[in-house]
Amino acid sequence: MSTRELTILTDVSMITCIVQRGKADAVVQAAQDAGAQGATIYYGYGSGIRERLGILGLAIEVEKEVITILVANEQVDRVFERMYFAAELDVPGAGIIYVSKLEKAATFIPRDVVERLGV
Repeated sequence: MSTRELTILTDVSMITCIVQRGKADAVVQAAQDAGAQGATIYYGYGSGIRERLGILGLAIEVEKEVITILVANEQVDRVFERMYFAAELDVPGAGIIYVSKLEKAATFIPRDVVERLGV
């Protein structure tokens, strides 16, 4: 009979990045290059004021891609910055990125990794 174990992680944050449709793959790649292990991407539909921006009259696309990534707190700043620039969020109307500190999270972690990290 096998025993089931639960490993609780308490030093984890969730980065959420909402970008224009078609940008998620580049953002996820940048996050993984910075040390993130994986990501979840889903689609959303924005609402609110859809005014035209600037002199060029660019319309903001309402279809969005939402990326969520869990990272150790020590990785947050590095991954956040890489995602920000990969998503080109320094351009008006490109999207938003934010971090949520998680109280706890759990997933399967191999026993050797748990022992090595002292979790």
